[in-house]
Amino acid sequence: MHSSRRSTHYQQKRVNYHATHNDSYQFFNLLTTPEFFDHLEEHLPAHRERLFPPAETLSMFLAQAMNEDRSCQRIVNDAAIKRLVGGLPSCSTRTGAYCRARQRLPLSMLSSLTRCVGNTISQQSLPQWRWRNRSVKLVDGTTISMPDTTDNQTTYPQPSGQEPGLGFPICRLVGLLCLGSGALLDSAISPLKGKGNDEQSLLRSMLGTLNQDDVLLGDAYYATYFLYCSLQKMGVDAVFEQQGSRRLNTDFRKGTRLGERNHL
Repeated sequence: MHSSRRSTHYQQKRVNYHATHNDSYQFFNLLTTPEFFDHLEEHLPAHRERLFPPAETLSMFLAQAMNEDRSCQRIVNDAAIKRLVGGLPSCSTRTGAYCRARQRLPLSMLSSLTRCVGNTISQQSLPQWRWRNRSVKLVDGTTISMPDTTDNQTTYPQPSGQEPGLGFPICRLVGLLCLGSGALLDSAISPLKGKGNDEQSLLRSMLGTLNQDDVLLGDAYYATYFLYCSLQKMGVDAVFEQQGSRRLNTDFRKGTRLGERNHL
């Protein structure tokens, strides 16, 4: 195996091992560090000191989502065992209290912590992971099928081409990622159709995540004059694939040659 491919393979195995062998106490210790605690405390809801307060519930939820066994029962069992090991009173291993506590977690707290963690990872990325010492951000969108509940159907209606009661709610999701580190920096979600729910509009709601001198990379959905102007005012360069109708009318041979393989 080639040395670089062997190194990549080893790194992937190492990341996968650490990702699937975390527990809630490790996440709790990270959430309560000075770097993240201010973001956490800012969005904490009013709560009583119960068995599963918000910070501990969030740490359990993160560990549950990343573990190979993602069941609620497993994470509650782990919490009960750690309480006994730590000399705390025993607690029930029923999952109802944990599930209700998880539902009370504010979405704003999860979003804020996600952006904070992503920006921290991006800022600490190695210089060689950048392009000509510039940070490259990726933007792309997708759609997600959601559980078929009344609330989801109301907020994220199913496609009109499907018969009522036969389709699933669909939402549109657009994300901003750091190319060098792979960290998610921000995301926006909306119904599939309707004014202001296209990928361009969702990206505009996240432009504050970009920094001066960034390079934004995306597909043909984002190649519009107005977005280019907005990015130019921010000091952000953009590289988008041309839309099909414009691709046929553009001749880069008429540009000014700046160097080998470079045109203006």
